[in-house]
Amino acid sequence: MDGLRLENEIEGEKTILMLKERRPIRHIVNIPKTRNTFCKGTKCRKHTPHKVTQYKAGKASLFAQGKRRYDRKQSGYGGQTKPVFHKKAKTTKKIVLRLECTVCKYKMQLPLKRCKHFELGGDKKTKGAALVF
Repeated sequence: MDGLRLENEIEGEKTILMLKERRPIRHIVNIPKTRNTFCKGTKCRKHTPHKVTQYKAGKASLFAQGKRRYDRKQSGYGGQTKPVFHKKAKTTKKIVLRLECTVCKYKMQLPLKRCKHFELGGDKKTKGAALVF
C-alpha cells in the first residue's frame, strides 16, 4: 500500500494511522504523435493507430444563455454583479489528449496527470546520451 504507516500504542490499545503519499508533479512529459490503442467506434472495435493532439477549449459563444444573462445583468449602473474568483490554488492543469482513429475517424479524449511542461512528438531520451548544449 502506498503512503506512510504510523503505529501508536497507548494503554494497550494499538492505533494505526495511514497517511496518503503526495505524488510529485511531473515536470516534462513527452508524448508521441501517434499511438496504437483500442478504438471504440462501431466500425473498428479493435486496436488501431490513433493521431494524438492536445485538447483545447473552443471559443466561448456570445449567444449562450448564461453569457446573455450575465451581460444583461452587468449592463447599466451598479458595477460588478457576480463574484469574481480570486482564490486560485493550482499551478498546473491536467493535460487532455484528443485521440483520432486513422481508420474510422472516431475521436476520444484521454486525461493525463498534471505536469509543468508538456511536449507532443518531441525527441526521445536515450540512455547514456551526453548532454548537448
